[in-house]
Amino acid sequence: MDRHDMLLSPAGVEALRTALTRADFTSNGIAARLGPQATGGAARNDFRAALRATEERDPLATLIRVFICDQTEPEAAVAAALAPLDLGEALAGGIVERHGDGLRAGVDLEPYGDDWWVLADLPASARPGRPLHSEHVLGIGGASQTLLGATVRRPVETALDLGTGSGVQALHLSTHARTVTATDVSERALRFAATTAALNGQDWELLRGDLVTPVAGRRFDLVVSNPPFVVGPGTTTHVYRDSGRVGDAIGSELAAAAPGLLTEGGTMQYLANWVHVAGEEWGERVAGWFAGTGLDAWVIQREVADPMAYVNLWLTDVGEAADPQRMAAWLDWFDAHKVEAIGFGIVSLRRAGHADPVVRVEDLRQRVEPPLGDQVAAWFDRQDFLRVRDTDALLAERYRAAAGLQLRQEATMGDEGWAVDRQVLVMPRGLRWTEEVDPLVLALVGGCDGRLPLRDQLTLLAAAHDVAPEELAEAAGPIVSHLVERGIIEPVTA
Repeated sequence: MDRHDMLLSPAGVEALRTALTRADFTSNGIAARLGPQATGGAARNDFRAALRATEERDPLATLIRVFICDQTEPEAAVAAALAPLDLGEALAGGIVERHGDGLRAGVDLEPYGDDWWVLADLPASARPGRPLHSEHVLGIGGASQTLLGATVRRPVETALDLGTGSGVQALHLSTHARTVTATDVSERALRFAATTAALNGQDWELLRGDLVTPVAGRRFDLVVSNPPFVVGPGTTTHVYRDSGRVGDAIGSELAAAAPGLLTEGGTMQYLANWVHVAGEEWGERVAGWFAGTGLDAWVIQREVADPMAYVNLWLTDVGEAADPQRMAAWLDWFDAHKVEAIGFGIVSLRRAGHADPVVRVEDLRQRVEPPLGDQVAAWFDRQDFLRVRDTDALLAERYRAAAGLQLRQEATMGDEGWAVDRQVLVMPRGLRWTEEVDPLVLALVGGCDGRLPLRDQLTLLAAAHDVAPEELAEAAGPIVSHLVERGIIEPVTA
């Protein structure tokens, strides 16, 4: 995309960056000016303390009041705060807009990270009664943050952001990819992304088109996507939300496209919604998306919503909550297709080049140790370890229990004292899995101190439990694989 297709001219972008930098309109600068209480309040849309802290006007105070607190400020003060950006260009580009006898924010100009800015449309809540543009460009919301946290951040040569919107995913990709390509079906979104890129001194390849169409035939080391994943009858009113695909087809479409997008060893990660259909196992249904792709796949379900809550969420998101006909049509579609619930989660795929790819689809609704991207990378590393080892090789390794691993027991008091009913291993870090285990597995994990090969441990366990060592070794193979995959025990590499 031509670099001149921005909200402002190239010179205007440079001038805006100068104004923001001079005023110290950054996350750190704002926090220092407001203090912790006012900063925390502003994050919750409680601007009382922030407004008190900015009563004495200077450029930073004015920018905070306009772009953080959504106040209307005198034209002269706004012009001074934005200088050297020409006020006429700022108005023409929609950065600010006239309101009453002053000026207010025309876009969501958000200081982000240590020294970044992201431009997007204002949320529906900022302008009640004003319908959202059909090509509304989202700012940094919950879904964006989920994908940002889940992305594997290892250095790569080439990265692709499918459906870039404001460009926040591409901004992060630029920190560990030599080149960044970003696509969007919306010309308007690409204007915002181009402005975000230029404002932060970045140079991305920006291409217009639906999903993978603009990059057909090309391969990338890392692909990320926060697509329009909302599930429904295929109606399109807002492109950030609606793909035009019926049901959850966009998730399976991205899975099918992944093999042709990834380099050998490449990774693709995207957010998705999927339906829970009455009489079907949702995990089996989603696992079917990856059949025949040849890719390792790890799908984790983070949330589940019932149809009514789901429809209310997305209608409210675009200010359509008062549209009973739209709600009824959406709910009728869910009823007709026997949809009981809708799941939300993260799909992580890898082209590992193996004939027998690993596909796991599972619930992971517990809080995990951030960033999730590190946990995803470690999961794929563990698959590499397991894939090249048969049972004999697994038992030849030495293992160590995960740091801080805990044991919780449930017991019932009887005539002879406490009788243990259930024993659960708990990981307090990482993915924070809990795993119910029997006494033999508990003893196996308890002996993993990194000193003995696992086969030697099993010999001791077999003698203690009066079991043939060969039988115990054969039974231990899949158990050890599972414990390693979950990170409950870790191979000692040195």
